[in-house]
Amino acid sequence: MAATDTVPDQRILPDVSVLKIGGQSLMDRGRAAVYPVVEELVAAKAQHPMLIGTGGGTRARHAYSLAAELGLPTGVLSDVGSAVAGQNASMLGFLMARHGVPVIDAGALGALPLYLAEARAAIFPGMPPYDMWQHVPAEGVIPPYRTDAGCYLVAEAYGCKQMIFVKDEDGLYTANPKTDSSATLIERITVDELIERDLPDLVVERPVLELMRRARFVRQIQVINGLKPGLITRALQGEHVGTIITAA
Repeated sequence: MAATDTVPDQRILPDVSVLKIGGQSLMDRGRAAVYPVVEELVAAKAQHPMLIGTGGGTRARHAYSLAAELGLPTGVLSDVGSAVAGQNASMLGFLMARHGVPVIDAGALGALPLYLAEARAAIFPGMPPYDMWQHVPAEGVIPPYRTDAGCYLVAEAYGCKQMIFVKDEDGLYTANPKTDSSATLIERITVDELIERDLPDLVVERPVLELMRRARFVRQIQVINGLKPGLITRALQGEHVGTIITAA
């Protein structure tokens, strides 16, 4: 094990950005939210090659609730969640098809360099393909590694330039801004500081924080509001918009 640290790590796609398009945050809002995001992604991909992951959203949450009530195990819920994230990837893919952007699954990741060279972008379902091998959660049966974690793992595995979570809030808040008017935006914070705060509501899945602690490449993530035009482009350009969470 020690010998594996004797050579420098190799970034496979160092110039590529990974963006996670929220299911509930954006896809579930329909045309008014999705079309402007598609237009911005298409315009930006010429200068910023990107991998676009999709979340599951409300339909996945409903499916989790139903499957859990039926007494089904975590692995089954993971498989169901993958299907919903795949539906969102398919819809986003049809919207971007005329711009040459393909939708790929886990089995096609080996062809990513070709897709990126030709189209400058590719879409994938954000759910990690654990299916029946999904990690058993500490409590309940909801899969702990869902679409936020899946998109982050793609960014880390390929040594990508950056990981941007496109949500429907301006970033991470001290509380849920949808239900607490006193919530304030946290512009920058470390993983350890965030875990120590033990906030009741996070804008990203908690396992992402643990993954960041051990990351070799993607040592920070950015959370932005996709409902505000221009913020995706500004984040791709390296601007500090929204919230930045760093590993240290």
